[in-house]
Amino acid sequence: MKVIITADHAGTTIRNEVKQLLDEMAIQYEDAGCSCEHSVDFPDYALPAAERVASGEFDRGIFICGTGIGMSIAANKVKGIRGALVSDVFSAKLTRQHNDSNVLAMGERVIGPGLAREIVKTWLETEFDGGRHETRIGKVTAYENNETSKAR
Repeated sequence: MKVIITADHAGTTIRNEVKQLLDEMAIQYEDAGCSCEHSVDFPDYALPAAERVASGEFDRGIFICGTGIGMSIAANKVKGIRGALVSDVFSAKLTRQHNDSNVLAMGERVIGPGLAREIVKTWLETEFDGGRHETRIGKVTAYENNETSKAR
């Protein structure tokens, strides 16, 4: 598995915790986040990283900002991204099992580093269930591709 991780100025502490976890899990990753403490614009980091996930260069992405909201909104504007804003372990598991999410967004001002590590570990280790969920994901993809007759 190959992961891209990105963060704006408000997500650097948790980003560093997640990078440490990825090292411990021996997961290959690239850090595409800012290395600054001054305010930056989250779309400048979320959009290019999401494009790299959507292109297949990376299997998954982990995006962190103050609340995770901005990163998740931006990521989901990129065709092929199924980004989930997660702040608990249960949702991390279900977004993989049922939604086959390929981007995880988290908020550093919402969760602490310990919980962030648990969320990421669960999200990375959980597989997509397929089955009836494939039909649902297919409808979203059809809509995204302007194939509205297949979406309904």
